[in-house]
Amino acid sequence: MTTEPCEVAHLAERGEPDRSPALLLPPDAWPHLDQLVTEDDTPVDNIFSEKQQRLLTETLYTSWAGPGSGMPFLALANVGVFYAAEAPPLVPDVLLSVGVQAPPDVWKKTNRSYFIASYGKPPDVVVEIVSNRKGDEAGSKFADYASLRVPYYVIFDPSRRLKQGVLRVYQLKGARYAPLPAGKLAGVELELVLWNGSFADLPATWLRWRDRTGTLLATGQEQRQRAEQERQRAEQEQLRTERERQRA
Repeated sequence: MTTEPCEVAHLAERGEPDRSPALLLPPDAWPHLDQLVTEDDTPVDNIFSEKQQRLLTETLYTSWAGPGSGMPFLALANVGVFYAAEAPPLVPDVLLSVGVQAPPDVWKKTNRSYFIASYGKPPDVVVEIVSNRKGDEAGSKFADYASLRVPYYVIFDPSRRLKQGVLRVYQLKGARYAPLPAGKLAGVELELVLWNGSFADLPATWLRWRDRTGTLLATGQEQRQRAEQERQRAEQEQLRTERERQRA
């Protein structure tokens, strides 16, 4: 049975298990890591979702210094979030966790996924991209991320499969999520907005980040284009100055 968003606060009353970080097992109580499947190598995303995930992670690493004064962060796409020994992981399309960073050896079994027990916190932002109704982004996932105390949960529905708007942003208030109409994630000093344009040769409506000044986080290609435009403007100014000198 699907759990609707308004039912999240009633999970305890209905006997649902509490999976909040305070009750998670410490690393030394986990089963042998060989028993855990951290990746299954099954491709399931469509072309748009793959590009959208790449757009969200790339721009963070290309154009964002992190919140505050250069705080480290970790942005991942399609990586499992393990929160309890006997439970399968949640696999958000995109996650952002501030104040943490990837370990040097990412091939080590304990470092291949996002283990909440190891990082000491759940992700700060989780983004789910709706491609069909089977994902249950507004039902079971809504409840799961609330129970893990993920501060911000975002549902991006570009083809309006759920018929509840293209972009919905929520902030955890107590035990339930409350809508954030403006999409400003104050806790991580970012904002999520819809943007019409072309990315990776695909024109569409995309979900993108803006920093605390309201500036769109640029892709690597956009940065190179801006640098080239600045170079051309500088050359034109130099030519104009030279022509003025010659006339004088």
